[in-house]
Amino acid sequence: MTRNSDILRNIDGLTILLFLMLACLGWVNLISAATGPDGAVEWGLNTLHGKQGLWLVVSLVLGFLILQIEGTFFIRTAWLNYAFTLLLCALVLVVGRKVGGARSWFGVGGFGIQPSEFAKMGAALALAWFCSKEGGLHAFGQRIRAAIIVGIPAGLILLQPDAGTVLVFLGFVFAMYREGLSGAVLIVGFAAVVMAVLTILSGAGNLTYPLIGEANGIFRFWLMFVATATASVLLLRNATLPRYRGRITTRAIASALAALIFSIGMHLALEEVLRPHQRERIQVLFGLEVDNPDADYNIRHAKTAIGSGGWTGMGWRNGPMTGYGFVPEQETDFIFCTWAEEWGLFGAVFFLILFSSFILRILFIAERQRSQFTRVYAYGVGGILFMHMLINVGMVLGLAPVIGIPLPFMSYGGSSFMAFALMIAILLRLDAERFSVLR
Repeated sequence: MTRNSDILRNIDGLTILLFLMLACLGWVNLISAATGPDGAVEWGLNTLHGKQGLWLVVSLVLGFLILQIEGTFFIRTAWLNYAFTLLLCALVLVVGRKVGGARSWFGVGGFGIQPSEFAKMGAALALAWFCSKEGGLHAFGQRIRAAIIVGIPAGLILLQPDAGTVLVFLGFVFAMYREGLSGAVLIVGFAAVVMAVLTILSGAGNLTYPLIGEANGIFRFWLMFVATATASVLLLRNATLPRYRGRITTRAIASALAALIFSIGMHLALEEVLRPHQRERIQVLFGLEVDNPDADYNIRHAKTAIGSGGWTGMGWRNGPMTGYGFVPEQETDFIFCTWAEEWGLFGAVFFLILFSSFILRILFIAERQRSQFTRVYAYGVGGILFMHMLINVGMVLGLAPVIGIPLPFMSYGGSSFMAFALMIAILLRLDAERFSVLR
């Protein structure tokens, strides 16, 4: 028996089973979302489910071929893969096809290729290679270089612009944290989110430049913030030893200035960078008034579809809201509405448990590795999947702004499905070789 045959026997069968379950359920759900309740289901490559079926078969074939390749190949070509995906992301800005306001697609006949989906895999491989060579991310310089590795493809994707995919790159924080990223970074990130929300709420409905013109919400917010921060600093100074008081004061002033700059930047971004409909989606998310009465159309109909499913759902191809197309983009961004309406609360919870089990299995695989490269790569894949699920499901439930991001294995999209299938196949191959790795 050959060495490759011995290694293939170690491939994790549970991961494959969970992957196939998600893929099959997603394809069946797409058939319903794309055909509606009336008439027979048409087959052919001119239908969305027909194209998705073709992508599914092609992805499985490519995944099988990847399992035959030695894991060292993916380690040695990590930077080549990364550079190639960066080239595609840059090239699409010039010759790409514009879809949904973003120039992020290469048109190939009746099919489209979205390079940003493969950029996630390239970034995961490059970050894994870097962390394995550096021995972790314990030094400040290592963390900066790791952030640059993730930030370059994210920046190119932001130029398309595709803000939803850029947010997914935040999933690499989990891999970086596992390899030594300070918990203080996570605290700062959480504080930035809180500041962003407070800034939006304080200046909502009057997005004028802060500190310019008449007093508005942002001025009142900062007046309250400065008063609270001053009181906190005074309390901390009185409660600490004299030798620490100067340090506390310095850090408090620096934090306040950083927060002020961040808040001003948020307002400038809302006013100058975001498009009117994107600004409206953010305002709708926080329950703020907007001039456009249809600004919450997507979320309103998505919630109605999910709620109409009740406990057990309407049954396959029997959902009235999604079956008759009342939910926009129900084959892609809002595909979860179709599932929830047809299978109800029990079905929605089952899917979320299944998807979460898939992610947890990937993290389990990560923690049993001797190879740091495989561990970082697995955490990268798990983080990407988690961010996709968190943002997409949060979006259709009205807990996140509508930014247009697919639900892996469920949403229509050949590039997305193939990219995830290839990422999983590479992980399975690397994991299968764990017994032959000495460290």
